[in-house]
Amino acid sequence: MTILLLIAAGYFLGSIPFGLILTRAFGAGDLRQIGSGSIGATNVLRTGRKGLAAATVLLDGAKGAVAVLLARHFAPELGDAGAMVAGAAAMIGHCYPVWLRFRGGKGVATLLGLYLALAWPVAVVFAVVWLAMVAISRISSLGGMAGVVAAPIAALAFGYPVFAIGLAGLGVIVLWRHRENIARLRAGTEPRIGGKKDAPKEVGGA
Repeated sequence: MTILLLIAAGYFLGSIPFGLILTRAFGAGDLRQIGSGSIGATNVLRTGRKGLAAATVLLDGAKGAVAVLLARHFAPELGDAGAMVAGAAAMIGHCYPVWLRFRGGKGVATLLGLYLALAWPVAVVFAVVWLAMVAISRISSLGGMAGVVAAPIAALAFGYPVFAIGLAGLGVIVLWRHRENIARLRAGTEPRIGGKKDAPKEVGGA
């Protein structure tokens, strides 16, 4: 029963569409009718409201972190497994919110919050890999995907086998959510940061 409650609470937290709420509250329109229709920060950025996009990143990241922290506080007997399950439920809720017909974000920001709360060294590895890849390629989506691939490897290296398994599964979901970006990368049409096509095109994201 405890694990079911953690899953339900994590999913509920994750499915709160902060990007959609913020853009509506501040008169930036219906996010589902803009760009890719995603509720993540990258799509919020397409409204031209950088402050709202930054707030969306923070709030979406908090969803993953809070789910993990709640599990550790209210169900410490479940240990790392309980924290991983709660965080995973939050990330899945963000990507597939039932009240938005399962059309959510891509999960990167929520996953970063989850990394921070589970094991901060994993978050550091993700950030380093993401920044390095973006610096080399100037492609945001490529950086995010490289980071989520590196995270479970880092978790295993730092001695967190339970996290490594869970993060690998979540990484697969993130890659699936970026399948259109992957297709553009293969075709050589994925926009680069600072390029002329960067603003109107989808560059991956939270």
